[in-house]
Amino acid sequence: MQKKEQQKNLLKYCSALIITGLHMALWACFWLEYYANIMPRTFGWKGHLLVVAVYGVLMCLFTSLYGGYRVGYYRREDVALSGVLGAIFANFITYLQTCLIGAKIVSPGPFLVMTLIQAVLIFTWAVVATSLYTRIFPPHKMLMVYGGSDLAQRLIIKMITRSEKYQIRETISVDEDYERVCAKILEYRVIILCDVPAGLRNRLLKFCYMHSVRTYTTPKISDIFIRGAINISLFDTPLLLNRNCGLALEQRVFKRALDLFLALFGLVVFSPFFLLIPIVIKLYDGGPVVYSQDRLTLNGKVFKVYKFRSMCVDAEKDGAQLSTQEDERVTPVGRLMRAIRFDELPQLLNILRGDMSVVGPRPERPEIAQEYLRTMPEFSYRLKVKAGLTGYAQVVGRYNTTPYDKLKLDLMYISNYSLAEDFKLIFMTLKILFIKDSTQGIANEAKHANAPMKPNDAEKPSE
Repeated sequence: MQKKEQQKNLLKYCSALIITGLHMALWACFWLEYYANIMPRTFGWKGHLLVVAVYGVLMCLFTSLYGGYRVGYYRREDVALSGVLGAIFANFITYLQTCLIGAKIVSPGPFLVMTLIQAVLIFTWAVVATSLYTRIFPPHKMLMVYGGSDLAQRLIIKMITRSEKYQIRETISVDEDYERVCAKILEYRVIILCDVPAGLRNRLLKFCYMHSVRTYTTPKISDIFIRGAINISLFDTPLLLNRNCGLALEQRVFKRALDLFLALFGLVVFSPFFLLIPIVIKLYDGGPVVYSQDRLTLNGKVFKVYKFRSMCVDAEKDGAQLSTQEDERVTPVGRLMRAIRFDELPQLLNILRGDMSVVGPRPERPEIAQEYLRTMPEFSYRLKVKAGLTGYAQVVGRYNTTPYDKLKLDLMYISNYSLAEDFKLIFMTLKILFIKDSTQGIANEAKHANAPMKPNDAEKPSE
C-alpha cells in the first residue's frame, strides 16, 4: 500500500512538473517575442530568466491553490477548470509586473492569446493525465461498515458519481457480530467507517491500523474539535487543548482589518453594478430593489442582511421557505444574479457595519435556525464567529448539502482558523462561480425549513 502511494505521488509530481514546464516555456516564447525589447538595456539575460522563473512560481502557487495539480482526486473537468483559473490569475499578475518593469502600459493582446493556448493545453493535459492515472491506479474496491442512520446510503449515492475512483463492493452493519465484521474487513484493503458509534469505531480503527487497512471515516462533531486542538507537552502525559472560545483577539483584529479593506475594495470595483442592477430590477416588475431579512451572527445577534431582490415581491406570503432547485418565485433577473452571486453584493455594506465578515458561516434565519436546533443542538456552535459572505461550507459543499454536513464544514473552519485559510477561501469562491450545482436549491420536496433536510433525516449522529 505504501509503495502504491509513492507511485501515485511520483505520477502527480511528474505530471505537475510537465505542465508547469510547458507553461514556463510558452511564457518564455511570448516574453521574448513581444515584451523583451521594451525592457531596459541593463535588464540582461539574468533578468529574462528571473521573469520566467517568477512566472513559474506564480503558476505553481495559483494552480495549487485551486487544486489544479490534484489529478486522480478531482474529476478531470475540475482539474482543467482549476488549472485555467490558476493560469488566468498568474497571467494577470504577470501582466501588471510587465507593465511595471517596462514603466508603461503594454498591450494585453499577447497575454490573451497565451491564455487561450494555455486553456487548450490544460484541458488536453487534464484528460491525458486523468486517463493515465485511472489506468495505472484502478478504483479502490471498498467495504462500508455502517451504523444505524441512512447516512451510509446517502454516502454511497455520492460515491457512485466517482466510480472511477471508488467502488463500494459490500456493506456490513456494525450490528453484526464483531468477529464477523473484522473477518470481512480483512477481505479488503480499503474500508469506510460510516456513522459507527464512537466506542466501536475506536476498536475498528485500531484493528485496521494493526492490519494496514486503509480507512475512510465520516467525522463526528467531537472529532472536528479534536482536530483543531493544540498539543501540550508540559507533562509526561500528552494533552490536547481546546480553547472553545472562537477566534483569539489578534485573529479578530487582523480579520476585521481584512474585512474593511476587501469591503471597500469590492464597493469600488462593483460600483457600476450597484447602479445597473437596481435599474434592471425596477424595469422588470417595479418592486423594491433591496431585500432585507433577519439573520443570525456572532453570539446569536440578530441583524438585517441586505440583498438585491431576486424573488417576486410576495415570495414568502406563506411563511419562511428555503429556495428549491426549480423555484418559481425566483425572477429571471434574480436567476441570473444568483448564478453569478451578484444578489449578495449589498452584503458588502453589512461587512462595513461589522455585522458580517468576508469569510465565515453563512448567516441563517432565526426561525429556520430554531427548526434545526430541535434535532441538531450543535447548530448554535457556528455562532462563535461572525457570519460570512462566503465560507468553507459554500466552497466545499453545495447549496443542497445537508444542514448537518454544512455544520461540520463550518466547525472545521472555526476550529482550524487562520488568515491564510481566509485568503484561500476567498480565491476558491471565484472557482465555484463556474460550478452549476453550487448555486442549486434544495430538492423541491424539501422547500420548508422543517422538511426532509432536517438532520435526523440527513444523518443521525452516533456520538
